Amino acid sequence: MRPIATPLVAGALALGLAASAAAETTLRVVMHSDLLIIDPIWTTAYITRNHGYLVYDTLLATDAEGNVRPQMADGWTVSDDGLVYTFTLRDGLVFHDGEPVTGADVAASIERWGRRDAMGQKLMSFVEELRAPDDMTFELVLREPYGLVELSLAKPSSNVPFIMPARIAATPADQQIEEPIGSGPFVFDQAAWEPGNRVVYRRFEDYVPRDEPPSWAAGGKVANVDVVEWVSMPDAQTALNALITGEIDIVEQIAHDLLPLVEFEDDIDVININPLGNQYMFRMNWLHAPFDDQLVRQAAIAALNQRAFLEAVIGNPDFFLECAAMFGCDTPFATDVGAEITLVSDFERSRALLAEAGYDGTPVVLMHSTDLQVLTNLAPVAAQLLRQGGFTVDMQSMDWQTLVSRRARKDAPAEGGWNAFMTSWVAADIMNPIAAAGFTATGENAWFGWPEDEELEAMRNAFATETDFERQRDIAFAIQERALEIGTHMHAGQYFVPMGIRADRVSGVLEGPAPFFWNVTKSGG
Repeated sequence: MRPIATPLVAGALALGLAASAAAETTLRVVMHSDLLIIDPIWTTAYITRNHGYLVYDTLLATDAEGNVRPQMADGWTVSDDGLVYTFTLRDGLVFHDGEPVTGADVAASIERWGRRDAMGQKLMSFVEELRAPDDMTFELVLREPYGLVELSLAKPSSNVPFIMPARIAATPADQQIEEPIGSGPFVFDQAAWEPGNRVVYRRFEDYVPRDEPPSWAAGGKVANVDVVEWVSMPDAQTALNALITGEIDIVEQIAHDLLPLVEFEDDIDVININPLGNQYMFRMNWLHAPFDDQLVRQAAIAALNQRAFLEAVIGNPDFFLECAAMFGCDTPFATDVGAEITLVSDFERSRALLAEAGYDGTPVVLMHSTDLQVLTNLAPVAAQLLRQGGFTVDMQSMDWQTLVSRRARKDAPAEGGWNAFMTSWVAADIMNPIAAAGFTATGENAWFGWPEDEELEAMRNAFATETDFERQRDIAFAIQERALEIGTHMHAGQYFVPMGIRADRVSGVLEGPAPFFWNVTKSGG
């Protein structure tokens, strides 16, 4: 095993899709989860986001320095009053069904994304109109100036504002699309899709990449392999063995306790494509007892602590960090203000809060994801800590995709709903209180858990319209305090995930908040 490192960027020329089957270059990858949901707007699940980056493209994109750059756009202008953003599409954009990309497609796609995504919802609250004056133009018209337009449209992780045909984007935001047609560098081979076995993407011969080096989700998305095949291997040991023997080219996430097995494998590189890492979250459902009570939510936060989760799941202290900052450590709005409570368990305080609330022992239905290594041990730890804090817990086990579907249900826990679950966010998703879905407090329109708090929403609006960074930072700190006070969620520690690649035949893996498969080259078939 070579030392963990940041991957290098290597440019290459796009090839056609018409190569014979015998000459095809296939990149075989084991991803962190099986793909069951193909609508990257309907869900924030990262496996679906990763799927989205292969199939779709974006109007704007974020590069490795955090700069917003044109992607499908050739460029854009802003009116003198700051109310009208005019985007011109670049030439050569075409969907996988052969239809050209138009401004109307962009408008419909942004509108649907804006109904689902937390940052999109906030943007749309300032939008007067989305329109397409002609096929090559998209305009976004504001009611009042809003400082996060470009950052919103360049959002690099879930939910990403992917562009799809207008007829597909017309699907209501609370329903899943059925046709995964984009204009990205790869085509989803729906006929070859075998849930639980494999997912196949084929290079799109009509994709015209930007003539720029790639950087994060920006720049030239050059497909250097004919096929990307995701192979399902739920068992971490089996996946790592396949990487060692050469059956697999990339394992997206190597289980931390298995890293010693590749320590002396010279042909395997262990890399970190996401230096800012990930943050665990404990999320509560405000709609149903017992977490419809603020005191009970505070009790849960008091009972939990980050180290217990990090040691149980990650284990290796080289790959985790206790981090009180709800916007992630080492980010512009990082602070421990009001969040020290997340670092220790205070069971006495938890029980006192439950007594004050008159908690009657109503079971907490805690959903437990069983098939993802970086999530599997979270719920059992949470259940134990909550019980020590005075809660009754009903932990229900399921695979991650079932959890992702179930968390969208607003039914009572006894009728198939839920009270709490744990998940993970890449730092790019939580770096500010507009992008971070957990802070949306608009009730029925908020992210799963549906918190409602006018004060928190007023703070988020103030952050979104503030142009001075120092004042923005003060608002972000206040938002963190308010979120913990009312109990929107608890962040449960920061961690880093190693990726394993066959360095003897694979190169060009890019850094980013998601695994990108353009720019990657492979020698051999």
